[in-house]
This record gives sequence, structure tokens and C-alpha cells, in this order.
Amino acid sequence: MNYWLAKQEPSGPRGYNFETLKKDKKTIWDGVHNNLALKHMRNMSPGDLVLFYHTGTERQAVGIMEIISKPYPNPDEDNKRFIAVDVKYKKPLKRPVTLDEMKKQKKFKDWELIRISRLSVMPVPKDIWETILKISQK
Repeated sequence: MNYWLAKQEPSGPRGYNFETLKKDKKTIWDGVHNNLALKHMRNMSPGDLVLFYHTGTERQAVGIMEIISKPYPNPDEDNKRFIAVDVKYKKPLKRPVTLDEMKKQKKFKDWELIRISRLSVMPVPKDIWETILKISQK
């Protein structure tokens, strides 16, 4: 199993938040155009877990979702290089973990969330995943 983080703007005209995913139970994760983020998505597999991260003014990991499909061409795009995956709601974090809290962790300094702030999909090393879950328990 692999671990990922996927960002989403929680409000605004194209916004989608974790509470909406909870109501929907599952959704398509699409709209990614960055080459590195697309490369990461191509490595996603059913059963992988994903931190749902609210961008914008919140900038925090809020919950966990699960990949339930292999990557496939995004049906809303004409270009087949743009892909999507299906995800389902898993559970909220005990409490959100903010970007500022993550930046205080020395072992996070080389992680893409800290180094490449605009990247919308990225892998989460297992030790960082476990640390985020631990921080959310406090």
C-alpha cells in the first residue's frame, strides 16, 4: 500500500471539501494538469490511502480517503494524458493538521508538500504519514 496527499480548494465555485466527500461517499479525483502530479497519480492503486488536504486559507490535512480505481483517462478532457482516479471517504483525522505544524517537523523538510508548495498530488512517505496521524491525535 502507498500513501498520498491530494489537495483541493474547499470553497469557491470549483471548491470541494472533505465534508462533501463524506456525504457523497465517493467521487472522481480529476482536474490535475501538472506533469509531476499526473506522474504521481499514475502510480496510485486501489487500496492506497490519501490525505485530503484543504488548500486556500485553511492549508491543512483534514481526512483520509481511499483509492478505489486504477488511474484512467479523465472523461471530461479531450487529451488522454489527463487522468483521474475514483476515491471513497474513509474517515476524518482526529483533528486537522496544519501546514505550519508540518513545517515544524524536521523530517518533513525534503517532502514535496514543503518544497513544492503548488503540487496538488504527491506521495507521503510512511514515516511522515504516521507522524501526521500522531499529530492529529494531540
